Amino acid sequence: MNAFVKYLVQFNANELVFFRSIGSLILTMTYLIYYKIPLLGNKRMLLILRGFCGVTSMTLFFMSLKYLTIGSAVSLRYIAPLFASIFAVFLLNEKIKMLQWLFFAIAFAGVLVLKGFDSEVSNLGLFLVLGASVFSGLVFILISKIGKQDHPVVIVNYFMAIATVVGGVLSIDNWVTPTGVEWFLLLGLGVFGFFGQLFMTKAFQIATTNQVAPLKYIEVIFTVLLGIFWFGEIYTLWSILGIFLIIAGLILNVLYKRKSA
Repeated sequence: MNAFVKYLVQFNANELVFFRSIGSLILTMTYLIYYKIPLLGNKRMLLILRGFCGVTSMTLFFMSLKYLTIGSAVSLRYIAPLFASIFAVFLLNEKIKMLQWLFFAIAFAGVLVLKGFDSEVSNLGLFLVLGASVFSGLVFILISKIGKQDHPVVIVNYFMAIATVVGGVLSIDNWVTPTGVEWFLLLGLGVFGFFGQLFMTKAFQIATTNQVAPLKYIEVIFTVLLGIFWFGEIYTLWSILGIFLIIAGLILNVLYKRKSA
């Protein structure tokens, strides 16, 4: 899905959000109706907040892909757990140990390496993707608060419904009508996005964050390879080092939390 968005940078981010969301919304609505699962769910206010935080994060991330290599953008978005941990201190009364702050510092050092030594990293792109990470961190907190009280497809359905409306309305003034293969790629955003979102939501519901989070970082490897072989992107040694520090710091934090749990 990330690669499709990168390929479709000629469309504005809101239109990409619209197509990404409406394709998934059709699938989620069909699923819920077929299995007679109540559409409105139980934790409605949290579901609505999750939807708005999600669409904000998605829009900012899609915008950042115009200015960053796909691997760098995805890596920087994974700073979200750092923000999630900070939010958890204030919203969930969780505690962060000193060693965890060290691991977060390693991850943030990766951001500084990417920005300070890789001239290809855009200031605007960095600002956009870090904004996406902040709202993604809030999404983690909201999904945790919802827990198992709502079906994962209900959670995704709220997100997609809100994102379809927001993306559709905001794209009216800058609408670009797709042609040819662009239709297939835009509609593909919804399909790939649906299954990615569904499986991620389900994973965080049925397993601990410590178990799920490390596996998410495999996405970085896939996207870097796609960037190299599909888009011909060039990753300097500094950018590789920055990406490595970000992922290493976050994985060390997850492993430490698992060990101390």
